[in-house]
Amino acid sequence: MKPNLLFETIRCEDGVIAHLSYHQMRLTSSLQCLGSKTHFDLEKLIVPPSNGLYRCRFLYDATDYRIEFHPYTPRPMASLRLVFDDTVHYPLKYTNRDQFNSLFARREACADVLIVKEGILRDTTIANIALFIEGQWLTPQQPLLRGTTRERLLDEGFLLPAVLTPNDIPKAQKIAIMNAMVGFVEIENGIIT
Repeated sequence: MKPNLLFETIRCEDGVIAHLSYHQMRLTSSLQCLGSKTHFDLEKLIVPPSNGLYRCRFLYDATDYRIEFHPYTPRPMASLRLVFDDTVHYPLKYTNRDQFNSLFARREACADVLIVKEGILRDTTIANIALFIEGQWLTPQQPLLRGTTRERLLDEGFLLPAVLTPNDIPKAQKIAIMNAMVGFVEIENGIIT
């Protein structure tokens, strides 16, 4: 396998794989972006441990794959530091996260950063975001990565896509992050600009 792999992070709890169809859709789309005709059937390939909460990492490239299971404990996400970077680019979920690691280092006392690219709110280093404004959960129309939980909540009508800027932060009554492992979680202390 090549050193710069793509991956899916999949929640597995007590032998049950969560929302696998959304991971399969992104995996298939990513392989198409690579020009690969390979098909990996996640339902047939992933056999999670029967007890406990695990983070399944399905690592792959255009021709091969590897599966890892890691016990998972959510880390508290109390606040986000706003950071600006117009160069960050992450359309596919690659294992090379150097850009995110550099931005994460700027979080100061916060749990993570909220990335602003070209004046628009995007993502944290590990999750998509949503702002609760005027009775509706809004998520950035153009995130850095189209997360599987974000896509599912859009399909369910729980989220609406919107162009969000730092000026929208004070309008938000609540702020949340979402990813495959934590689901949808409100940020306790919000965003620190």
